[in-house]
Amino acid sequence: MCEKAKYLISGDCALNMEFGSNISEEVNKKIRAMALSIEVKALHGIVEMVPTYRSLMIHYDPLKVDFYELVNTLKKIEQNLDNIVLPAPEVIEIPTLYGGDCGPDLENVASYNNITVEEVVEIHASKEYLIYMLGFTPGFPYLGGMDTRIATPRLQTPRSRIPGGSVGIAGEQTGIYPVSSPGGWQLIGRTPIKLFDPHRKNPILLKSGNYIKFKSINEEEYKKIENELDNGNYEHIIYPKKDGVN
Repeated sequence: MCEKAKYLISGDCALNMEFGSNISEEVNKKIRAMALSIEVKALHGIVEMVPTYRSLMIHYDPLKVDFYELVNTLKKIEQNLDNIVLPAPEVIEIPTLYGGDCGPDLENVASYNNITVEEVVEIHASKEYLIYMLGFTPGFPYLGGMDTRIATPRLQTPRSRIPGGSVGIAGEQTGIYPVSSPGGWQLIGRTPIKLFDPHRKNPILLKSGNYIKFKSINEEEYKKIENELDNGNYEHIIYPKKDGVN
């Protein structure tokens, strides 16, 4: 699948399994397969797992399991990762109002790349983006697969407050701010969808290994979805990922 993992000490109660130096779907699959195997086997002493772009940090209780004992167990699991069948990925549609007050940097992105605003929206909404990991703030998705034709550097001066739901671009990445927070990404739109809701049964909407598909909507549609969310009537559009479609 890819090169063998490096087992790195991370303090006195965690280790980091590093699966290479590149960000790729192949590495991501191996990380998810490893996490799933550990979860299924319910390894003694494991406290928490934190997947990233190219590594899996494993927090453990050193009073219950020795570091070297844990490494030996993990190496045995790693040898069989090619046989692990991952859950079939799903795609969740993210309705997005591009431009205007919701996307104040949309024109910046268009100008930087010498294309029109309409082309930025068309390109951005044409892809299915793999959710590599979640972090930074609760539910913030780090996505892969953005078209380099709309890649744009971060703002030189970050904003002190970005509204929750804002969709942004930073370099060759795109993402969504789940909650209001500081940030330096170029804002191109906003979604009414709540990626993080502490009152929901599952507060985090997205899952790593699944995909996002942005859909351009108008202001009227935005307000309609907002009302449906407030009334508890909105149904997320989720469908199976088709092989070879992106």
